[in-house]
Amino acid sequence: MLALRDVTVGYGKTPVLRDVSLRVDSGRIVALLGANGAGKTTVMRTVMGLLKPWSGDVRLGARDIGGLRTARVVRLGIGLVPEGREVFAHLTVAENLRMGAYTRRDAAEVAQDRERVFRLFPVLGERLGQRAGTLSGGEQQMLAIGRALMARPRLLLLDEPSLGLAPLLVREIFQVLRQIHREGTTVLLVEQNAHMALQVADYAYLLETGRVVRHGAPAELLEDPAVKRAYLGG
Repeated sequence: MLALRDVTVGYGKTPVLRDVSLRVDSGRIVALLGANGAGKTTVMRTVMGLLKPWSGDVRLGARDIGGLRTARVVRLGIGLVPEGREVFAHLTVAENLRMGAYTRRDAAEVAQDRERVFRLFPVLGERLGQRAGTLSGGEQQMLAIGRALMARPRLLLLDEPSLGLAPLLVREIFQVLRQIHREGTTVLLVEQNAHMALQVADYAYLLETGRVVRHGAPAELLEDPAVKRAYLGG
């Protein structure tokens, strides 16, 4: 579904990703692991068209999407849940969800997808008229995921969904992630919580200082001594 091939990109004249190659096959959850500053968010920004690759290809199926405008990337079926949630704080829950569907004109199906969001996150249905900025951190994360789902993405990018959340809420978010995947959405998951990410992923990549240094099945990475030392407390 999604493939990055030898992608180099950065900010100003400073490269952040160097010859990064990875793929996300349809129907899978792929985890992208790494420490702060490894370049994980830069991968997401490049896929979403917020950064244009200096070299290499970003492909969705057979189509080169490197450098396309973000709105076009969303219309092609990719949704992003950004790091830090970035909900529209002064808008209500209902208005945030409407913003997620801004590219769509199929009102009846939009209404169905809103009901799906309420099924996944019942608390959002109870907070429709509440401003997003007054929600708890966990509720804001739920809203950010719900907003992304309103675009009905085939591929969902999640950037650090567990960041700043209590363990109980982290488990709840990951349970919903599994449900979203079971319902047919492919997932690229950026996550510092390697334990949780490797529990849900079908495949994983490890990024260090802008390069992919390891990749494989979660069971393989869980047994890798270097991965254990750096990310799993082993």
